[in-house]
Amino acid sequence: MSEFSPEPENWLEAEPNTLPLDAWHRAKGARMVPFAGYLMPIQYDGIIAEHLWTRESAGLFDVSHMGQLILSGDGLDTALETLITADLGALTEGRQRYALLLNDTGGILDDLMVARAPMVLFIVVNGAVKWDDIGHLREYLPDDITMSHLEDRALIALQGPKAVDALNRIVPGVDGLSFMEAGSFFWGLEPLWISRSGYTGEDGFEMSIPAEHVTEFAELLCRQPEVKPIGLGARDSLRLEAGLPLYGHDLDEETDPVEADLMFALSKRRRAAGGFPGAAAILAKLEAGPARRRVGLTVDGRMPVREGAPVFAGNTQIGVVTSGGFAPSVNAPIAMGYVSANYSAPDTRLEAEVRGKRVPMTVTAMPFVPHRYHRKGAAK
Repeated sequence: MSEFSPEPENWLEAEPNTLPLDAWHRAKGARMVPFAGYLMPIQYDGIIAEHLWTRESAGLFDVSHMGQLILSGDGLDTALETLITADLGALTEGRQRYALLLNDTGGILDDLMVARAPMVLFIVVNGAVKWDDIGHLREYLPDDITMSHLEDRALIALQGPKAVDALNRIVPGVDGLSFMEAGSFFWGLEPLWISRSGYTGEDGFEMSIPAEHVTEFAELLCRQPEVKPIGLGARDSLRLEAGLPLYGHDLDEETDPVEADLMFALSKRRRAAGGFPGAAAILAKLEAGPARRRVGLTVDGRMPVREGAPVFAGNTQIGVVTSGGFAPSVNAPIAMGYVSANYSAPDTRLEAEVRGKRVPMTVTAMPFVPHRYHRKGAAK
């Protein structure tokens, strides 16, 4: 499968936290593993079966380990733009954007989602670095900006081509959202914040819900014929097929947006105005071209090429695999990684070293499977 593996038991030198849905996962037969400081479900029925079910129907993912933040205050947009890449001036109410939190040299501290809600910004950050993100934001945002960490709310994702049918029965009106739109909805008297987005390449939704009610809501979703619970193993293989980077593997503080092929996160206005961390270095690298690039790699044969495998052109190492594994929808091994820019063109033939053997690979455009997001104007 993909390169996903649980963290070692001593990852945090403390007992992992439990999710609001912990007992529910166990009752569904989940295998629980430590990840990002939490015990999380890696699989229920098997990674391949769960992966294919999500591509064909609808999978329910628990992502409550991620950080949910609310920011508010006068001058919020201007202040936050000094830390992230998003063009907040163009972010209207009910819209969401992918953004990068950068350090002073333009390295990526995290990738995140930011949405405009009435009077506030709603931000979702990665679970493995959420405390670092919170500390960074508190340190660098002005004192008159208020930040709340929504520790009393769960976050779940429903992904797949039939997700809209299942969710719309329970929360009528969500079918009116398009990709990267978000808004407030109610399930009975319970307030939900729902965005039409996700991390699988499929149509789907992410839902913030009070933790005390998430078990009942998840159970109701799984009573829908289209829906099954899906673990982190399949979430990882799905996002790899979709060509989506994983922070801590494909992205880190030593990686910048140019070499990571994430310059879509910097609008034309922000590139022209600058004002984001590392702007001079990033824009200079954009002009000159990076020394290395993140690329997709198809693998000859059936041997998976996993994270950390060195990549060679002849006898010269020119890169490294950062994610890799078997892709159920492609029915073949795939990978992504960084290679020298001179070897980053599609159809370039390379080799990875796996257990002392050379495995042929070919640079390929990503995603490996087409994205199927529900964009505005598309047929419902």
